Amino acid sequence: MNRRILTLLAALLPVVVFGALLTAVTVPFVSLGPGPTFDTLGMVDGKQVVDIQGTPTRTTSGHLNMTTVSQRDGLTLGEALALWLSGREQLMPRDLVYPPGKSREEVDEDNDAEFRTSEQSAEYAALGYLRYPSAVTLAEVHDPGPSAGALQRGDAVDAVDGEPVYTVEQFTKRLSATKPGDTVAIDYRRKNAAPGTARITLGENKDRPNGFLGVSVLDAPWAPFTVEFNLANIGGPSAGLMFSLAVVDKLGTGTLAGQNFIAGTGVIKPNGQVDSIGGITHKMIAAREAGATVFLVPAENCYEARSDPNGLQLIKVDSLAQAVDALRTLTGGGQPPSC
Repeated sequence: MNRRILTLLAALLPVVVFGALLTAVTVPFVSLGPGPTFDTLGMVDGKQVVDIQGTPTRTTSGHLNMTTVSQRDGLTLGEALALWLSGREQLMPRDLVYPPGKSREEVDEDNDAEFRTSEQSAEYAALGYLRYPSAVTLAEVHDPGPSAGALQRGDAVDAVDGEPVYTVEQFTKRLSATKPGDTVAIDYRRKNAAPGTARITLGENKDRPNGFLGVSVLDAPWAPFTVEFNLANIGGPSAGLMFSLAVVDKLGTGTLAGQNFIAGTGVIKPNGQVDSIGGITHKMIAAREAGATVFLVPAENCYEARSDPNGLQLIKVDSLAQAVDALRTLTGGGQPPSC
């Protein structure tokens, strides 16, 4: 082998090694970027994203899109470099997204649980805004448990053994006088069904001496119809605000968005408070690329959102009521609060 070939091979060797590293070596980073958006007033897989059954609803106009952040894990060195150079993706240490001691499956389960909680909070916030009265509401019916098959999640409890209960405090006080093995009569109202009475033999819970009903309850606005959210595999709580707005729009005038393409994000509490979220700049990119011209920003995220508005009109919101008022101002030709 002559000297020229040896020199060429020596020069190519680092390139070959580096190329192999790019494709074979994984890095401890996760990329975050723009994710899919969904119109909460529209359809997905043949179903309404926000499906209300048991009461008349309005025909809506415009868009109220919820937004997401995409995640990519298990990146090779080459993939990480390409995503970083694209300018659309953010690389974060994997431990910040998937904490040590938790598997990816466990983190995903936590995110799914947060999403389900956000759906429940979105319903309560919307019903509260629309002034539906509060009731002792079953947030969960534990299965197995004494009430499984007799009571359902979403039932409103009106009385225990004929004694009316109007708050969780009254409900808890009434059950505190029972013991395991007692049978209690629970008068309840059920969505899209006739009211009824369930007779339940109380179980035993090692953490308390009184009888165990096997339910989780809260004081929450209650309506006799159902609200279902038909989005799957969308983890985290940040869709809550847009879900609530869709419920309010469908049960109200149907004109919150007007003819505008509005997108947004925000964690919502059952009382209607809107809290901050992560990844807002990625969500704004996704919204703009989907066609949005207006973006609802939690007040605490305004500083970050202003750094790169992506051509969007940014509306600052700190509560569901304020978001509804801002949209009405916008569709009426006024100037809503901005970031």
